[in-house]
This record gives sequence, C-alpha cells and structure tokens, in this order.
Amino acid sequence: MTIPFFYVEHFNSTDKQMVLDEDTSKHITQVLRMQVDEALLLTDGKGTKAEAVIINDHRKKCEVAITKLETIPAPTPKVAIAISLLKNATRFEWFLEKATEIGVTEIIPLHCARTEKEKFRYDRMKNITISAMLQSQQCWLPVLHEPTDFDKVLQSPNYTTRFIAHCLPEEKTPLVKNNNSDTMILIGPEGDFTPAEIAAALHKGFQAVSLGNNRLRTETAGMVAAVLLCIAS
Repeated sequence: MTIPFFYVEHFNSTDKQMVLDEDTSKHITQVLRMQVDEALLLTDGKGTKAEAVIINDHRKKCEVAITKLETIPAPTPKVAIAISLLKNATRFEWFLEKATEIGVTEIIPLHCARTEKEKFRYDRMKNITISAMLQSQQCWLPVLHEPTDFDKVLQSPNYTTRFIAHCLPEEKTPLVKNNNSDTMILIGPEGDFTPAEIAAALHKGFQAVSLGNNRLRTETAGMVAAVLLCIAS
C-alpha cells in the first residue's frame, strides 16, 4: 500500500514534531480516517521529504512526529514552458496538472497579442500543481508564475536553449530534448502567435520548432512539448 503523501508550506529542520494545517488535518483524519501511529510522507515542494507518524489525530490540528528527513536533488535539466492562457480555464488547468506530473520545472502563463483570457486564479492554479506533485510522488513543485507579457518573457536570461513552437509554414526543426541544457519553450494561444511575435522571438535567439505534422490545441501542444523535453530520450 502506498504511504499517503502531503504538502506542507515550510519545514524547520530542527523540529521533531509539527502540527499540520486544518485542511490537511481534515483530509488525514476524516477522509482517509488515519489514526495515531500510522505513517505518512510530507514535502515542502522544495526538495525536502519527511517520513512521519501521527501522534495526535485531532481533526483540525493533526500532529506528527518526524522520523526521517532527506533532501531530494532538484530535477535536471530545467524545463520551462511559457504557454498562453486559454479562454477555457478547465483546459489550462488540465495542462498544469499534466505538466507537473511529467516533470516540468517552471510554468509561465503568457499574455500574447491573441490571448483571450485575462483572469488567472493563482491560488487555485497552484493547488492544482501541488495535487499533481503529490499524486506523482515528487518533491519539487514547479515554479508557477503570475501571467506575464510575451515581450517580458523574451528577455529571460535563465535558459541557454530557447524554442518557439508556431504554426506558420516557415522552416522549423523537430523539437528534441537536450540533456545538457536548461530549456524554455513558448506555446501560443488558440490563434497562434502573431508574425510580429514570432519575428521578435527569433530576433532574441529563440529557435522555431515543430511539434509534429498535426495542428494541436494550445494545451495539447504544451503537453507534447513537456513529454519531448522531460521524458523523450
């Protein structure tokens, strides 16, 4: 049986015991009906993994004793996906969940010229990534940004390999993984990037890439990029 896995905001490495927040406590005691002496796992999404046992099964302030604490190395290479917001928020949430499970390390919601969605419920979106991290038994939460303007993302100096996936019939190379390089890819909105945006990205050193022969929805393109950059050899 898999040991249940939970998220905590912060760890103090000197603490031998800790009280979990109310939502987590209710889930442990009322949903899973766990009791004193049962084991669970905790992570802060920053590489810390703790093994613990319940010492007080209070439904609002469940208390655990830490039995083992370890640091999980950060995933390498880093993979960032900057992807346009979608009019249908459910489809964007689906992308967040799958990208987290696959192992994307940074997600940047984009405001592009043709982006139709403006509102972004950050707390809800972060909770989706937390749930996906726990479900996939990871200890590193992807960095989730607030929506960012396309032009600002072009200035990012943190990635040595940078791609833009677009639909214009211009010369593009198939997207492939580079195991030695931190990588960023730009994924456009439902109407694709504008020619001016594509030209600006190419001018900044982004490479135009293809995700296959078929025209993909934005969230599908993001997932294909995640698989190719995080999993494919």
